[in-house]
Amino acid sequence: MQALKARVVNGRYVIDEPALLPEGAEVELVVVAGDELTETDRAALYASLDRALDDEDAGRLVDSNEFLAEVDADT
Repeated sequence: MQALKARVVNGRYVIDEPALLPEGAEVELVVVAGDELTETDRAALYASLDRALDDEDAGRLVDSNEFLAEVDADT
């Protein structure tokens, strides 16, 4: 699946990207409402994501199945 960004201009959806699909292909557009993050919250989110990527690069990973099994065992 590929995500594309569109804008509404004069009541029409406008996508400013080349079509990588065959002519006549149907696509489904989903309206994404804006989030309610403050600039401070957004900065904290991005900082957390950066730390997570640094952890991944350093090999500090946990297998998701093992983690979920541990969580299930604790409940």
